[in-house]
Amino acid sequence: MRVRHPVPSSLRDHLTDRPITSPAPPRDSATVVVLRDGADGVEAYLMRRQPTMSFAAGMYVFPGGSVDPRDGDASIDWAGPDVTVWAERFGCDEAMARALVCTAVRETYEEAGVLLAGPDEHTVVGDTDRWWHADRESLESGELSLAQMLTRRGLVLRADLLGGWAHWITTEFEPRRYSTRFFVAVLPAGQRVGGLSGEADRAAWMPVFQAVAAVDAGEIAMYPPTIQVCREIAALRSADEALGAAAGRRIEPLMPQLVRDGDSYFLQTEMP
Repeated sequence: MRVRHPVPSSLRDHLTDRPITSPAPPRDSATVVVLRDGADGVEAYLMRRQPTMSFAAGMYVFPGGSVDPRDGDASIDWAGPDVTVWAERFGCDEAMARALVCTAVRETYEEAGVLLAGPDEHTVVGDTDRWWHADRESLESGELSLAQMLTRRGLVLRADLLGGWAHWITTEFEPRRYSTRFFVAVLPAGQRVGGLSGEADRAAWMPVFQAVAAVDAGEIAMYPPTIQVCREIAALRSADEALGAAAGRRIEPLMPQLVRDGDSYFLQTEMP
């Protein structure tokens, strides 16, 4: 199935009909669709990136970011599916699988204040407010690694609270490119999102179907992977259903291609 998306305005300066002979290598990254049930259906936590950002400026995105070399620390206490399972799900080696899951947990805490960890494999932190400012800022600055934070707090990473959803690679004509694994997670009971990170100027819980409608109406902007994931989740009835659906999804790398139709350009993706 072919899916077409308009080229976001932030990419139009990079449009070219010339063959791209030396595309920038994509950086490994992870992003997490944090979900909850709302009065109008499933809601996702979405942030608008600062207009001054060099990548995805002004776009609505999920919490996420690039893999930090320290995210692969094997000393992190881990509960849930083994790294071998994640490696198979995302088509990578075990070291990268571990780093991607840890990046997902770290970035969700840094950017949203939601911590997918607990004192043991059966519990999850109920309130991070008392830690938020110190730990979040130390993680974001790089002063503290995820392993150091979890050890200091006596916490276990809860990989079972994540579900693998998709793998998207930035189109080749962009100067900054990412190989991003998308995860889904349900907001843990008792937790709430924290303050904005420095990369965002706005954030909100949005009913997923309303986010899709806003993009289609031109009211907000999203990159093709973000809007496609929103469309898929909008068809589900609850946040728990989305997490359950992740287990049965077929995950293959997807990369939009620039196509020209008359005087118009589109980003086209071959979906499985």
